[in-house]
Amino acid sequence: MGGMETVLSVEHLMISFSQYERGWRKIQLPVIRDLSINVKGHEIVAVVGSSGSGKSLLAHAVMGLLPANASWKGRITFKGEELTGKRVKELRGRQMVLVPQSVSYLDPLMKVGDQVRNGHKDGKSRTRSREVLSRYGLGEDTEGLYPFQLSGGMTRRVLISTAVMEKPELVIADEPTPGLHISAAKRVLSHFREIADEGAGVLLITHDLELALKVADRIVVFYAGTNVEEAAVSDFQREVSLRHPYTRALYRAMPSHGFEVQPGAQPYVKDLPRGCPYGPRCPMADQGCLEEIEYRAYKGGMVKCRKAGI
Repeated sequence: MGGMETVLSVEHLMISFSQYERGWRKIQLPVIRDLSINVKGHEIVAVVGSSGSGKSLLAHAVMGLLPANASWKGRITFKGEELTGKRVKELRGRQMVLVPQSVSYLDPLMKVGDQVRNGHKDGKSRTRSREVLSRYGLGEDTEGLYPFQLSGGMTRRVLISTAVMEKPELVIADEPTPGLHISAAKRVLSHFREIADEGAGVLLITHDLELALKVADRIVVFYAGTNVEEAAVSDFQREVSLRHPYTRALYRAMPSHGFEVQPGAQPYVKDLPRGCPYGPRCPMADQGCLEEIEYRAYKGGMVKCRKAGI
């Protein structure tokens, strides 16, 4: 795999859903508004945000898996070439893989070995699947098990094994640690770190900032359908190094920093305020925050806040 080339680039992504109100009036709900992100080989970029912020839709848009009532605008490229519907189908499952949030992606009626090999029965595939499973601490006997016979941690490792069989260049992990004990969650994330260290770009989507900081290189903070900050992991060592009021609130809410919770809640897509979506909760907000806010480079990262640096 190549060096630090940009594997995935997402520019000004907008995703909206068509919905019928009161049964007859069709409306468009803009769930993601103006999201930009890039992932290079050898690195983990973590997209961090609370539930309902639209993070998983980013994964589904890149992989061409959005539902029929969704439409998107913007530009998504893989290694510099635009991801058309045809190209996504060619790359998906080979050079671009998704490790999904739901374990229901595993077929309950098919043994683990057959799923990891994606139905291939040749000796080469068998050798490779055993090699991959053992790398993630799963013995040969795992191949003969059905998904219901696996523990939560084992299921996660099987999903990763299935994803890396083809040695992909982009791995998207969508909330890969739900419900796992902290030690199992750390172990699962360490596997993604290994995948990145070997050359792939990893996009990690999670609500758990603390875990993300243990494995990622960069953090993109997501709020109400847009990115508000991009920061190096080292910036999270001190609150003063962070650029956006929401990121600083996330920092203060971490157990190691006092569990301080910011009043208010993330707005629902139908109730988005004008301008900065964080404005109604922000102690620094003023009239100017009701205008559209530009996402701009600042202090070695990116920020969508007009007060940063003022």
